[in-house]
Amino acid sequence: MTRDRKTPFVDQTGKAGPDRPYQSSGRGVGPQFDLTEGSIPKNLLKLSWPMIVGSGLNMLGPTIDVIWVGKLGSTAVAGVGVAGIVIMAIMSAMMGMVTGMRALVARSIGANDLKEANNVAIQSIVVSGLISSTIAMAGFFLATPVLSLMGLEADVVEEGSAYLRMVFISAIPMMLRFMCEGSMQSAGDSFRPMTITIIYRGIHIGLCPFFIFGLWIFPRLGVTGAALTNVISQSIGLAISLWVLTSNRTRLHMTFKGFRIDWHTIWRILRIGIPSSVMGIQMSLGNFFLIRLISPFGTTAVAAHTIWQRVDTLFLMTVMGVGMGAGILAGQNLGAGKPERAVRSGWTAALMGEGFLILCAVFIFFGAESVVRLFNSEPALVETGATFLRIAACGYLIISFYLVFQYCISGSGDTLPPMIFSIVGTWLIQLPLAFFLPKITDWGVYGVRWAMVITAVIMTIGFIIYFISGRWKRKVV
Repeated sequence: MTRDRKTPFVDQTGKAGPDRPYQSSGRGVGPQFDLTEGSIPKNLLKLSWPMIVGSGLNMLGPTIDVIWVGKLGSTAVAGVGVAGIVIMAIMSAMMGMVTGMRALVARSIGANDLKEANNVAIQSIVVSGLISSTIAMAGFFLATPVLSLMGLEADVVEEGSAYLRMVFISAIPMMLRFMCEGSMQSAGDSFRPMTITIIYRGIHIGLCPFFIFGLWIFPRLGVTGAALTNVISQSIGLAISLWVLTSNRTRLHMTFKGFRIDWHTIWRILRIGIPSSVMGIQMSLGNFFLIRLISPFGTTAVAAHTIWQRVDTLFLMTVMGVGMGAGILAGQNLGAGKPERAVRSGWTAALMGEGFLILCAVFIFFGAESVVRLFNSEPALVETGATFLRIAACGYLIISFYLVFQYCISGSGDTLPPMIFSIVGTWLIQLPLAFFLPKITDWGVYGVRWAMVITAVIMTIGFIIYFISGRWKRKVV
């Protein structure tokens, strides 16, 4: 049946029919609007603002950890920071599954194939649960050896290992929750994932100081307490997400009754997701080598790098929220046979994101020291961290195009070019520059930071050129 895009998107009965493309239980499934019709900026804002809030809150968790752990000293901050790099490498590998699932669900929704969208979501959740459980068990026992490879001081390895072991456990509910969240968002419902994120992140923020410092009846667990709070809050978020998806309270209505592994669908997900996984893994591996290049400058430099990561990611996740929204718009519009709307979605999102990042750059240039003091007030760390932040802010003047176009291209299912760009950027540009700039200039550790900004500018130019070429619009998934 051909879908009539001009008919009302929701009728008064809550039942499926020719005038209502998406079936619902009538219990209220969050914002319901056709992303393939109407104003692109309006659709983008409707879809993206809950994703921006949710993404910001997702990144607020690790930032809160560092803020509280910062009260324990720079060694604890450095330990948590390098542990975060390891867990990000693991999560990046798993996020390939999320990318593949997002692309296929969005295309299916755009083509009005709700049955296929549900199947893709269920297969993704089951497989990611099995994979993340295996990785978590291995990581729990390998935490100390992995951190020891970074050439860190012994006390930093000790603090980081304690944090990392517990975070590996939290990776299981975290990964499953990402899958649930991504499936709802790709179907056009970004409001409920945001609500769930507010709930579990509120629990995390509230519990964190109690477990770290042993307040009230809780034991004093230090950095381990920060990670334990993540396990508890992520598990609660997962439980709520599964309840929403299986109780017919959102567009997708998943049921595991009679579940069977669908190898064809899994292969389609992996075919799209593997390049994204490779991209994420090699970028995290590149961050590993960056730490190796920074660590000879001392624990203060490593701690400053950790603080920069938290602040930078918090800002960029806002743009990534817009980018994810643009990727979903692109996928659904391609599924509906409207490639030009997919293109306009990308440009609109990139310009919106760039406006936000310019404001962030101005804020950082004038208030970098105050931001660093939120984490730690040691004078040397404040000076180094503030300089790191100001250097990073220079890249904000263009990097939104890189982030948004990457999501649009991947959201269409064309994940191989972003992987190639990422490999070239990390290994042929960023790491060589990070190695040589401190040696051939008097910039010291700041040469590493400038290498990252230069790489981001070059990557941005590459993504703009590929996006304009339009090859991603013709990707068959």
